[in-house]
Amino acid sequence: MKNAFLILLLTICNFLSPILMAQSAVENGYRLTLNTNGYKSQYVYLAYHYGKIKALADSAMVNPSGAAIFTGAAPLPGGIYFMVSPKKEILFELLLDKDQAFSMKLDTANPSAAKFTNSPLNSDFQSYTRFVNTKGAAISRLQQSLASAKNSIDSTSITTEMRILNQEIIDYRTSYNRSSSVNFLNALFAALQEPVVPPANQHPQGVYDSVYAFNYFKSHYWDGVMFNDDRLIRTPFYEARIDRYLRDMVSPDPDSIKKEIDIILGQAVSSRESFKYLLTHFVQKYINPEYMGQDAVFVHLFEKYINGNPEVNWFTEKYQKYMTDRAYSLMANLIGNPAWDIVMTDTSGKLSNLYEVKAAYTVICFWDPTCGHCKEMVPKLDSIYQAKWKKNDIKIFGVMTEGGRDNWTRYIRENKLSDWIHVHQTEAQREAESNSGKPGFRQLYDVYQTPVLYLLDKDKRIIAKKLTYQQLDDILDLKQKKTTTKK
Repeated sequence: MKNAFLILLLTICNFLSPILMAQSAVENGYRLTLNTNGYKSQYVYLAYHYGKIKALADSAMVNPSGAAIFTGAAPLPGGIYFMVSPKKEILFELLLDKDQAFSMKLDTANPSAAKFTNSPLNSDFQSYTRFVNTKGAAISRLQQSLASAKNSIDSTSITTEMRILNQEIIDYRTSYNRSSSVNFLNALFAALQEPVVPPANQHPQGVYDSVYAFNYFKSHYWDGVMFNDDRLIRTPFYEARIDRYLRDMVSPDPDSIKKEIDIILGQAVSSRESFKYLLTHFVQKYINPEYMGQDAVFVHLFEKYINGNPEVNWFTEKYQKYMTDRAYSLMANLIGNPAWDIVMTDTSGKLSNLYEVKAAYTVICFWDPTCGHCKEMVPKLDSIYQAKWKKNDIKIFGVMTEGGRDNWTRYIRENKLSDWIHVHQTEAQREAESNSGKPGFRQLYDVYQTPVLYLLDKDKRIIAKKLTYQQLDDILDLKQKKTTTKK
């Protein structure tokens, strides 16, 4: 009797075990069921946006009954996710927030019309998506018509129609936020909201003021964004919105960018995940920036947030070393800083010192006589030097990085570069530098490829770096014009 009871108890436990495990997954994790009329015995995928990339969250096989169950013991981070077909095609998007136990019905003939059960949030999101898709299609048609408009009257009419359609999308979001309880969709709509500049009669002088309009738009750009809201990380628009702000509404000078980034990171610091995402994004954006001088932003990030901070421990060892090496290399050659002195041997075997060069401007050219690109660029650089720069008290300080002394002197002789100041590092100088443990010219000037050009003023402060000789010429022209105007 006792054995029979034990067998019965074990049978009940075995029967209940998967049910209890499923309940646990729902209570503490996630359980998303996709019911579909296709893809049987094939895998479908649950993925999410992460900035500009798309990442995989989970996968599940569609069983013979047409159901694929995505389940996990821990909840998935909130954000905009999307279902992916076996052919890696995006089927539809969905929102994940606190409620992660619901089902979806998919007709493979019309994947964008997926239906949700037990998820009012996603039902609302699907309604919005359908509305936007309809309006978006109409806007696309109007854009095509605008491209072929025959006169200004037609263009004005089409532009007005497009403006009305865009306003209808904005009104949809506004109406939803006013009428619904607080949820993730509210946060998305708030983050997407563009500032509305007051009409001209409300500007300071009662007439349209472009400066006032710009400043108003900029100061209200982030009104609907919480930088510590981790859900925004997993959306397709967040990173683009940040980049647009830094590109279009912030002065390109490094100090202005640093100030704005510090404000953003200061508001994100209460969330480790948001802070990690934003700091990583800014590091990657400015470690090799698009515009000259903005590497100072990366140096600022490294010094203020990364170097010696045990909390910032998510970078790989390899990338951490790369950042450290890059930061220390850039610290030595930021725009506006004095250039490091270069003391090397000239073609006659005598020491030559960069700071002994007396000139209104000095161009440092790091080059290699065996480098194909250098062979093409150096004669052109000398041509513009002979034609324009030389008579304006501009000198070229040429530094051979490698290539051998014989190749170096031969190239100088054959290309008639005798008006330059030429130096190279001898083997003895290289060995002494290495033994000293001090950084060499490559690190001090961030020279890891050739050719590299620097422009220094009369006090040997860095004006420009890593530009083409044509760009340097443009800068020198501007400098000369300013000097002439002052006189």
